[in-house]
Amino acid sequence: MSATGKSGARGAMLEEDSDQTYENVLAEIQSFELPIEATLRSVYDDQPNAHKKFMEKLDNCIRNHDKEIEKMCNFHHQGFVDAITELLKVRTDAEKLKVQVTDTNRRFQDAGKEVVVQTEDIIRCRIQQRNITTVVEKLQLCLPVLEMYTKLKEQMSAKRYYSALKTMEQLENVYFPRVSQYRFCQLMIENLPKLREDIKEISMSDLKDFLESIRKHSNKIGEAAMKQAQQQKTFSVALQKQNNVKFGRHMYINDRITEERNEIVLKHTFEEEDENEEEVLTVQELVDFSPVYRCLHIYSALGDEETFENYYRKQRKKQARLVLQPQSNMHETVDGYRRYFTQIVGFFVVEDHILHVTQGLVTRAYTDELWNMALSKIIAVLRAHSSYCTDPDLVLELKNLIVIFADTLQGYGFPVNRLFDLLFEIRDQYNETLLKKWATVFRDIFEEDNYSPIPITNEEEYKIVISKFPFQDPDLEKQSFPKKFPMSQSVPHIYIQVKEFIYASLKFSESLHRSSTEIDDMLRKSTNLLLTRTLNSCLLNLIRKPHIGLTELVQIIINTTHLEQACKYLEDFITNITNISQETVHTTRLYGLSTFKDARHAAEGEIYTKLNQKIDEFVQLADYDWTMSEPDGRASGYLMDLINFLRSIFQVFTHLPGKVAQTACMSACQHLSTSLMQMLLDSELKQISMGAIQQFNLDVIQCELFASSEPVPGFQGDTLQLAFIDLRQLLDLFMVWDWSTYLADYGQPASKYLRVNPNTALTLLEKMKDTNKKNNIFAQFRKNDRDKQKLIETVMKQLRSLVNGMSQHT
Repeated sequence: MSATGKSGARGAMLEEDSDQTYENVLAEIQSFELPIEATLRSVYDDQPNAHKKFMEKLDNCIRNHDKEIEKMCNFHHQGFVDAITELLKVRTDAEKLKVQVTDTNRRFQDAGKEVVVQTEDIIRCRIQQRNITTVVEKLQLCLPVLEMYTKLKEQMSAKRYYSALKTMEQLENVYFPRVSQYRFCQLMIENLPKLREDIKEISMSDLKDFLESIRKHSNKIGEAAMKQAQQQKTFSVALQKQNNVKFGRHMYINDRITEERNEIVLKHTFEEEDENEEEVLTVQELVDFSPVYRCLHIYSALGDEETFENYYRKQRKKQARLVLQPQSNMHETVDGYRRYFTQIVGFFVVEDHILHVTQGLVTRAYTDELWNMALSKIIAVLRAHSSYCTDPDLVLELKNLIVIFADTLQGYGFPVNRLFDLLFEIRDQYNETLLKKWATVFRDIFEEDNYSPIPITNEEEYKIVISKFPFQDPDLEKQSFPKKFPMSQSVPHIYIQVKEFIYASLKFSESLHRSSTEIDDMLRKSTNLLLTRTLNSCLLNLIRKPHIGLTELVQIIINTTHLEQACKYLEDFITNITNISQETVHTTRLYGLSTFKDARHAAEGEIYTKLNQKIDEFVQLADYDWTMSEPDGRASGYLMDLINFLRSIFQVFTHLPGKVAQTACMSACQHLSTSLMQMLLDSELKQISMGAIQQFNLDVIQCELFASSEPVPGFQGDTLQLAFIDLRQLLDLFMVWDWSTYLADYGQPASKYLRVNPNTALTLLEKMKDTNKKNNIFAQFRKNDRDKQKLIETVMKQLRSLVNGMSQHT
């Protein structure tokens, strides 16, 4: 095919395609699918001159449709004419019908006016009814809110604040959301925070009133708690005292005082039990804790529980510090201590109650911390104030209060071991006060004693003494009445008072939760202090008193001997109380032996001192004429009186132990010998005659006769005479004028005048030389006197050489 043919064919194909496209477009337009912008745009966008071609196609389509319409009209024209004809026929009838309808309508309108009015009334009533229904519904929705708010006001007025808070929660969570669109609801919502603050302030005010009230009532609370604790242990303590017979019913049989004391103690215990049977109110009955519960619940409900807890704890800590502050004069009476303890107990009983009935307001850690702080303060206060107590009864009452105080708080779960440790410190102080008290008792006993053996005239008096003091002497028992005990009245009194001291010391050991071994050790140590310090000191002071004479000192020595022997009975006494055998390894022994031994030694020393003083008093009465030419021929009166006194005194000493009497006798003779020697060598004595020497020799002879008469038995041979050997040799030397022998034998062990000191002989010889010069005016004219004077001078020279030699040697 040629190119022209091909292009014509292609043009024909394109034309066919475009015609088909226009057909489609017209079909779409006739389908009335809008919009047709896209369809028309596709026609114009396909090829040039599309508009013209499309218009042509459109005109063709329109002509086709016009033809069809014309055919349709021609087909239906006759029917249309017929219809018009029919309508013209019914026109008259239609006008008549119109008149009739208009008349009927008028008549209906006239007749329906009343219905319309009633219908409008019905409509208005329906609207009102609907409005009323709506109002009722809204009111029914609002009424619960108003009722709850009214209930809230009533709860506030009735101070039921926790319930009011719960009501507020219900209002906010349930009721207010239903009516939140109303103004009154907004006012209520705005008022709730203020009500909450009011509730917080009111509940806090109630709590403050409660805290103030609880501070004032702490004493009553503590007193009630301590009574409860005391009642719980009263019966068991009474049974223990009855079965144990705490103060020694099983001691030795004759101890009537002990039995009487037991009966009194048991009777007193049961009387206390009867008195304590009265009803004791509990802390719940004494205190209304509702303010705390309310306040806690309120703050918990408000979500501010932590603030309440902090405030409560802070205020209680402040009150604790006030409670722990003691009064300045607390130590003067037991009531001061009792008030102090009851306040503290009341405080912690309240805290314990709060701990157990509330959750988290206070914790165990908080109460433990508070108690540890309080315990340190309590111990410091008691340690300081108890140190001022000088009355053992007050200290004992303080101990009992501390025990009850500790037992009470221990029952509430508070640790009290430190309080019992403090009691051991107070026990030492109690013992000190007892020792001071018994020092006065011992002094009074010693002052009232007559220091004479106890006389007894019949068996009854004998038994009375035996019941007071464990004395055993078969020889005394065999003697007939009347007879005498060797000790004086102070001995049984001292023994009874030592037992009383043990009773008093034992009282402090009660309820200390200590074993019998520890109590036994306490009693023995305190009794040892009484013996070694108090009684020993009283005895030493008594012995040194000026009005105590030799007879009294002798009786004191005898008394201490019997008291020392009674110590084993005191040990048995303590053993029977504590039921601890003396064979126990760690049992402390009583130091009676050393105590009374020291007292006896002091008394013996005082006997020696007073005996020497008495000898000095007699010696001071000596009135020698040192220039006499001839002796009187008999001993001096003062010396004979002294010897008679010594004989009577040594007769009294027969009741003393043998060595004491012998030592006293030897001491007296030695002191007398020394005093006589000092009399000869007195520096104020310037001259002595031979007659005076002879008179002095007569006195020394009487002393030697006294010593040889054995005033105190037990000396061997001439032991007692040796006390005067220095005087005897010196006097013999001057009496026989045996200077050649003295000078020749001086320094030899077998010398006849071995005890004569050259210095002593020289001193005495100088006094005699001066006397010879004054008494013998004409001695220088007599040959014998001149020779004697020369001899004296020669002897003096030799004696001086001996003295100088001794000095150089020294």
